[in-house]
Amino acid sequence: EVQLVESGGGLVQAGGSLRLSCAASGFTFDDYAIGWFRQAPGKEREGVSCISSSDGVTSYSDPVKGRFTISSDVAKSTGYLQMNSLKPEDTAVYYCAKARYPNWGCSLYASQYDFWGQGTQVTVSS
Repeated sequence: EVQLVESGGGLVQAGGSLRLSCAASGFTFDDYAIGWFRQAPGKEREGVSCISSSDGVTSYSDPVKGRFTISSDVAKSTGYLQMNSLKPEDTAVYYCAKARYPNWGCSLYASQYDFWGQGTQVTVSS
């Protein structure tokens, strides 16, 4: 059974940092890209970042580029999202997801992912 469990969210002041973790199980971790998405109240889910664990290729959305860093630890089957210089507009529920197809690269489109974690709340106060 595929499972993805996020952790590391919380309340932080603007300018602060958080590191999110995504513990994965039930599939061969380094065969599939991992994506991070977020959804703020009243807004659509948006892609934040993704990483292809097999070759380390990464992608970032423009709002987070230069502030967020995605990584993965294949030995631990865990993905990470380091978030620095946080802004109030980063406030959202953050989700990690498993790519639908193996060895395909990574994408910021939610339709390319088939399993999702339960989400972790990130709140940035001004």
